[in-house]
Amino acid sequence: MNLKIYFETLGCAKNQVDSEMMIGIMSKNNYNIELDPSKADIIVVNTCGFIGDAKEESINTIIELLEHKKNGICKVFVAAGCLVERYADELEKELPEVDAFIGTTKFVNIYYIIDEILSNKEINSKRITATGDIDDDIDENIPRILLSPNYYAFLKVSEGCDNLCTYCIIPKLRGKYRSRKMEDIVLEAKDLVSGGVKELIIIAQDTTRYGIDLYGKYKLSALLKELNKIEGLKWIRLQYCYPDVIDDELIDAIATLDKVVKYIDIPIQHASNSVLKRMNRNTSKEQLYSVINKLREKVSDIVIRTTLLVGFPGETDEEFNELKEFISDVKLDKVGVFAYSLEEDTAAAKMKNQVDEEIRENRKNELLAIQVQISSDNLNKFFGREIEVIVEEKVPKENVYLCRSSYDAPEVDGIVYVNTEKELETGEFISVKIIDSMEYDLIGEF
Repeated sequence: MNLKIYFETLGCAKNQVDSEMMIGIMSKNNYNIELDPSKADIIVVNTCGFIGDAKEESINTIIELLEHKKNGICKVFVAAGCLVERYADELEKELPEVDAFIGTTKFVNIYYIIDEILSNKEINSKRITATGDIDDDIDENIPRILLSPNYYAFLKVSEGCDNLCTYCIIPKLRGKYRSRKMEDIVLEAKDLVSGGVKELIIIAQDTTRYGIDLYGKYKLSALLKELNKIEGLKWIRLQYCYPDVIDDELIDAIATLDKVVKYIDIPIQHASNSVLKRMNRNTSKEQLYSVINKLREKVSDIVIRTTLLVGFPGETDEEFNELKEFISDVKLDKVGVFAYSLEEDTAAAKMKNQVDEEIRENRKNELLAIQVQISSDNLNKFFGREIEVIVEEKVPKENVYLCRSSYDAPEVDGIVYVNTEKELETGEFISVKIIDSMEYDLIGEF
């Protein structure tokens, strides 16, 4: 009888890809993927350790799912991912019920680790910790089984990060920046499309630096040109593009390649030069204005998404007001706002003038309130237009479908509510007329 294994994935899309590879490895070795943890022989939690809230969620999830080892059929419990890479020693002491701790590059050995634990189960309570070697390359021959709907997939183009932002722990969890070979990425993309994927979402810790370590120059635009040739692929979406590396060649690729959607995610974090300097961001407010203006000039109808970080150590009222003025001026389409989280082992954790938590939260809410009105105003431009959307799901007992346009990334952006009496298929592309809008979402008819 084949054993059943359950996966719980937390954190970012990069983590999701790691889970998809672990699922692929276990399926290849005749394990059955189980969707109900209470029925699983093995439970794997792929954790996130980026900021305080994510760490807390990871710990709570582990503790919650460990109940199935006490009261269910679970024989082996595995904790994997960023939190494990960061706190393996502490987790070993605090969570004796966990059988294996697997870090951010060692997950490729998950089958052998679980097999060793099962082989020793009757002899002793053997525990395994596999962390370190975070600069290792990931095997290109690992199969993936998607956790996303079969019509879109994340395509990871590199591992690790070299940026050394002072608030960020990622380089210590995932190692130095390592680009994948272009031919390997294109081959994976073709395999995904042949399996039904219509949208590829290009991801990395810093997508724009793709190729610099491998080829000596930035190669994201060249990669996009190769992906654009794939038959059957509909949309290519760019996420995590750092503003200091967005050049004319990349902007031209977005403007001219028909499958590259007119959408870009640019994590700018702040707009005060003094704060950006303390963050060790390789950009300035003036450069941000330049990049945003150039994108809007050269790419018709482009939608720009960003993330902002408020309450960074030493952030004064004047610096925060500078950020508010910038956001009110540039009127970006999609904005996520995070309150600074003090992370040990980062340079920012040692900085003086840490901002009070209440002030951080108030500033976050203040920015979000500004963005609500900006988003609502920006969506008005779609009124009366025909746009293409992909069907995601039907609202039960109603003639309404939840759809997503090329201007929206899955999970993080808005949706398009489509009213129709016709039967639509999940993953189907249709053209709808926009008849109304809300703060973050559109309403269309078909």
